[in-house]
Amino acid sequence: MPNSNLEPLFSNPLFLSFFACILAPMVVLGTNSNHFSEYIGAQFKEVKFSDVPINSGVEFHYILSFAIDYSVVSTPPIPSNGKFGVFWDTQNLSPSAVSAIKKKYSNVKVAVSLGGATIVSDKYKVYFKATSVDSWVSNAVSSLTSIIKEYNLDGIDIDYENFSDESDTGTFTECIGLLITTLKRNGVISFASIAPFDDTLVQRMYKALWAKYSSVIDYVNFQFYGYDADTTVKQYVTYYDEQVANYPGGRVLASFMTENTAGVISADRGFSACQELKKENKLYGIFIWSADDSLSQGFTYEKESQALLTS
Repeated sequence: MPNSNLEPLFSNPLFLSFFACILAPMVVLGTNSNHFSEYIGAQFKEVKFSDVPINSGVEFHYILSFAIDYSVVSTPPIPSNGKFGVFWDTQNLSPSAVSAIKKKYSNVKVAVSLGGATIVSDKYKVYFKATSVDSWVSNAVSSLTSIIKEYNLDGIDIDYENFSDESDTGTFTECIGLLITTLKRNGVISFASIAPFDDTLVQRMYKALWAKYSSVIDYVNFQFYGYDADTTVKQYVTYYDEQVANYPGGRVLASFMTENTAGVISADRGFSACQELKKENKLYGIFIWSADDSLSQGFTYEKESQALLTS
């Protein structure tokens, strides 16, 4: 039987509005931040953590690229249903190197990225493929926990870009969502990010994941450098606003690549867009692809980006 003393309270429109606000999820408003991330290790150019300049005023994340769930000893390589192995430059980016850089800089954390636009055996793309949600998650939690503990890592980044079943958003959503949830619940990681880009299939997969599991995803490392080379700063900002709308409440990072790749946004244009976003008070952070490419350039953009974030 209802408590008659509470009935007037719950029938009051002002109270109901206040109660709804309390229950509503927190929305992260656009605001400047000091967060900086850098992908590292995918291109085997012998770059070291210690090569990259680190500004003590930023929150600095290295993202090791990549771990893949593939059997690379098979011909052709085949998906291994969530059993991940290391597929980066382990000679220069070893467990001891991770420990050393984290000991030297208290503001540094290190994550591992999963999947990527990785090519194995020179011609085979890495696809997301799960035999079942339960088996994939079980294998992924086990194998990634071992890697994360061995390398003393702090987080994971989801960068699958190819999918064996392009119509099945549900399996990807549950596998990735439950993986992140379980690793966080077990205290194995403290943060997670996703790395979508402007592609119909990719956006469909990641937006479905976001719709159900955004509460366990800390950063959206959107690959803005995938837009056309003639993209203006104004258009970049428009694209940024579109992705903030696509991933509501998310901390969407601006980005650019330092590799000289024809047909995509240059590093100069990307950095100029970051400057504009800073002026508009919506530069949540910056990530760069990648330290491997910046090695031959003296890490100019890393220095400038971190200076911008701390200015």
